[in-house]
Amino acid sequence: MTTRDRTTAEPDALLLEEPAPAVVTEEPGPGTPVPAVRPVRSSRLGIVTAFGLALLLAAVLAAVHLSQGTAAVGPLDLLRLLTGDGADQTVAVLVASRVPRLLAGLLLGVALGVAGAVLQSVARNPLASPDTLAVNAGAYLTVVAVAAFGLSVPFYLQGGLAFLGGLAAACLVLVLSRGGADGPTRLVLAGSAIMLALHALTTVLLVLFEQETLGLFAWGSGSIVQSGTRTVTLATPVVVVGVLGALLLARRLDLLGLGDDAATVLGVDVRRTRVVAVLVAVLLAAIAVTVAGPVGFVGLAAPVIARLVARRVPGLGRHALLLPFAAVVGVVVILGADVLLRVLLPGTTSIAVPTGVVTTVLGAGLLIWLARRLRDAGPGAQSTHGALGRPRTRTTVFVVVGLLGLLVVAATVAGLLLGDRVVLLGDVANWWDGVAGRQIDFVLDQRLPRVLAALLAGAALALAGTIVQAVCRNPLAEPGLLGVTSGAGLGAVTMILLVPGVGIWPMSAAAAVGAFAVFGLVYGLSYRGGLSSDRLVLIGIGAQAGVMALITLIIVVVAPWDVNLALTWLSGSTYGRTLSQVIPVALALLVVTPLAAVHRRDLDVLALDEDTPRVLGISLDRTRLLLLGAAAFLTAAAVCAVGVMAFVGLVAPHAARALVGSRHSRVVPVAMLLGALLVSVADTLGRFVIAPDQIPAGLGTALLGAPYFVYLLWRSRGRSA
Repeated sequence: MTTRDRTTAEPDALLLEEPAPAVVTEEPGPGTPVPAVRPVRSSRLGIVTAFGLALLLAAVLAAVHLSQGTAAVGPLDLLRLLTGDGADQTVAVLVASRVPRLLAGLLLGVALGVAGAVLQSVARNPLASPDTLAVNAGAYLTVVAVAAFGLSVPFYLQGGLAFLGGLAAACLVLVLSRGGADGPTRLVLAGSAIMLALHALTTVLLVLFEQETLGLFAWGSGSIVQSGTRTVTLATPVVVVGVLGALLLARRLDLLGLGDDAATVLGVDVRRTRVVAVLVAVLLAAIAVTVAGPVGFVGLAAPVIARLVARRVPGLGRHALLLPFAAVVGVVVILGADVLLRVLLPGTTSIAVPTGVVTTVLGAGLLIWLARRLRDAGPGAQSTHGALGRPRTRTTVFVVVGLLGLLVVAATVAGLLLGDRVVLLGDVANWWDGVAGRQIDFVLDQRLPRVLAALLAGAALALAGTIVQAVCRNPLAEPGLLGVTSGAGLGAVTMILLVPGVGIWPMSAAAAVGAFAVFGLVYGLSYRGGLSSDRLVLIGIGAQAGVMALITLIIVVVAPWDVNLALTWLSGSTYGRTLSQVIPVALALLVVTPLAAVHRRDLDVLALDEDTPRVLGISLDRTRLLLLGAAAFLTAAAVCAVGVMAFVGLVAPHAARALVGSRHSRVVPVAMLLGALLVSVADTLGRFVIAPDQIPAGLGTALLGAPYFVYLLWRSRGRSA
C-alpha cells in the first residue's frame, strides 16, 4: 500500500498533496500483511524559516495596521508611544478602535485558517472551506434572523445559534457531495446551491425587516471593525478551545490522509474523527461569523497557501505544524486585506467597506487559479443525457406542451388579478376594453409590465440555461454559475447608482457589457488547449463570487444610504417595471430563439462528448463560443428586466428533459414555458402572500429552485459531476 491509496476516487489533479507524515509499507508475513509506519524526515531549518517568515510578515502587517485610520495618529506617534513620549490622544485612538480591529483580525485569521485546514483534510479536497461548505451562510442566516425578529440574546447564545446554522449547512453539503469524494466540482456546486438558498432566506429578512437589520448588509460581507474589545474578549476562549481541539486531532488527521482503510487498520475511528473534526471547524467558523460576519474565502486561501508552502518544506505537512501555520497565514491574509483596503480607500470609507470584500476578491482569484490546474476530464466527461428520463412519445410531448401552455396562461391571469389589491376578471375585461375605473386602470397598468417582465425573463433564463448545460455537458450548470448573471448585475447596478434615473437602453448596454466582460474572462481562463466543463464551472463560480464582492463594494461606497434599492435589484424583482424595460428581453428572445432552433441538433451532439461533434464536422470551439455568447446575451437582457435571478436557468432545463427527453427540439420550448411559469408564479406569490409588503421574485425562485437542485445532487451522488 502506498501513501496515496484512497478508498475513494482522487478528486482530479486539483488536489494539493501535502507531504505525508508517514509512509505505509507492506511487511511480508505468513498471513495478511500488516501496515507499518516509516516516519518521513523533517527539515527543522525549513520549518523554523517558514514559521519565522510568516510571523515576521504578520508582525509587519500588524504594525502598519495600527498606523492606519481616520485619526491623525501615524507611525511616528506610535514610535513616540513606545519610547514613553506618547500623548493621551494616541492611547485613546489605539484603545478605542485600532487595537480592537487588530485583535479581531488576529482572532479571525487564526479561527478561519484552522477551520479551513481541518475541513480540507476531512474532505481531502483543497476547495473545502467555511465558504464552499456554506458554513458561513448558515451562521450568517441565524445572526440575521435573531436581529430581524428583534431578539436580544447574549453573545454565547448567538454564537451557539450560529454554530447550529453553520453545522446544518455543512452537514448537508458534505452529504450531497459524499464528503468531497465526488470531486471538487460537485463539492463546490453543492455548497453554492445551499449557499444561494440560505442567502435568499437571509435577503428576505433583510428586505422585510429593513430597520431591524440596518447595517447587516455590509456586515454580511465580513467587517472586522470593532467598538471596543468586549466581543473579541468573549470570543477568544472559544477560539482557543477550538484550536486545541483541532491540534488534538492532528495525529488522526495525518492518518486519515492515508486513506480510510489504512487509517482504520492503524486504529483510527474514521467516522468519529470526521464528525469531531467537522464540529471543531464549524465551531471556529461560527464564532468568527458572530464576531465579524462571514469574512469570505479566508478559510480557503489560508490553508491552501499553507499547503503550498508545506509541499516545499518537508515535515510541515504534519497537522501538528500545518494547523498553526495555517492560522498564521490566516492572520496574514486578513491583515493584508485590511491594510490594502485602507490604502486604496483612505478615510471614513474604509470603515464602511467590509474587509471581507477584499478577501473574497483575493479568494476568488485563488479559486480560479486552482481551477485552472484541474486537468481535463476528457471524452468521458458526463453528458447531460446521463441525468435524463426515458425518451417520450410525440403525443406525450404535445400533452406536456399543452398543459404547460395552459398553466402559463393561468399564471398570467393570476398575476393580473392578485397583489396588494385583488381585482376580478370582469375588471380585467373592462380595463382591456378601456371602460374601467381610474383605480383599476392604475393597478392593472402597473401589473401588466410586471407580468410580462416575469414571463419573458423566465423564458430567457431557461433558454440560456438550456444552452449552457448542453455546451458544458453538465446538468448542474446555469448562467449564474458561470458568472454571467453577476456580470450583468455589476453593469446594471453600477449604472443605476452612478447615473440616477438612467434610461432602460443605457442600463441594458451596461448590463450587456458586464455580462460579456465576465463571460469573456471566464471563457478565456477556462480554455487551456480545449474547454473543460468542470474547469469552466469552477472558474465561473470563482468569478461570480469576486464580482458579487465588487457589487457590494460599489453599493457601500457609492450609495450606502440606498442599500435596499440595490438589494432588491440584486434579489431579482419586477417592482416598478414599465413596458419599455421589457423590450430588451423581448428582442433578445426574438434573436436567440431562432438561433437555438437552427442549432438544436448541434446542441444534441455537443451534449454527448468531445469527439462526436468533431467526427460530424462541427467546429467545436466556434459553435461553443457562438452558443455561450447567445446565452450571455439572453442573461444580460433578463437582468435588465428583472434583476439578478437564481436557479431558473438550472431548474427549468433539467425539468424539461425529465418531461420530454433529451432532444433539444423538444427541450427548448418546454424549458422556456417552465421558466416563464416559475418566475411568474414566484412573482405573483411574492406580491400577494404578505401584501402590502413584497418578496422579490428572485428570492422566490431561489427558495423554489434550491430544493429541486438539492434533489438533483442527492440523486446523482457517487457520479462524476
